[in-house]
Amino acid sequence: MKIALINENSQAAKNSVIEQALRKVVEPMGHEVFNYGMYAADDAAQLTYVQVGILAAVLLNSGAADYVITGCGTGEGAMLACNSFPGVICGHVEDPLDAYTFAQINDGNAIAIPFAKGFGWGGDLNLEYIFEKLFCEESGQGYPKERAVPEKRNKKILDGVRAVSFQDLPTTLKALDRELVKGALATEGFRKYFAANCKCEELKKLVEELQA
Repeated sequence: MKIALINENSQAAKNSVIEQALRKVVEPMGHEVFNYGMYAADDAAQLTYVQVGILAAVLLNSGAADYVITGCGTGEGAMLACNSFPGVICGHVEDPLDAYTFAQINDGNAIAIPFAKGFGWGGDLNLEYIFEKLFCEESGQGYPKERAVPEKRNKKILDGVRAVSFQDLPTTLKALDRELVKGALATEGFRKYFAANCKCEELKKLVEELQA
């Protein structure tokens, strides 16, 4: 699994701490981590939490990433932004129990963590425990196990609702402010990793046009 890490500007200073915890947990599981930034508060490319949603949607819909780890000060803005786009189901995760139940019940492909609110002593350990429970087993298996059948049914219903509610991502990107989208795709990590990992030629071509 390709796991993308994205930080917005208010919490960019924690990028290396988050990356270290993520790699420590998931690389022994066989997953790959791609750090799309921001890497520091003074990066040339400054991402807002809205742009985090755009970048997450491009990575997930293009196949460049299978999962996105992101957040903001409270985690709420990043979660709302991610869930504004097709192909992204993002949970708000504060602790390992949130991580496990979101993975097993909701079977999403992104989480938003509060990197300021409640992030104090032991914050790095909490991140490790979150990532352990998020990826400890195949997602979507249900919790508790006796609820697995109705939970899987509800997830399929939700997917169907979202398919009707959202237009496709290329149409969405073209309708958004061009500079907003270009800014979301301007990180050093995006330039480094996207083209090599993208599996959708339509989105790859659109990204090239937007960046021109």
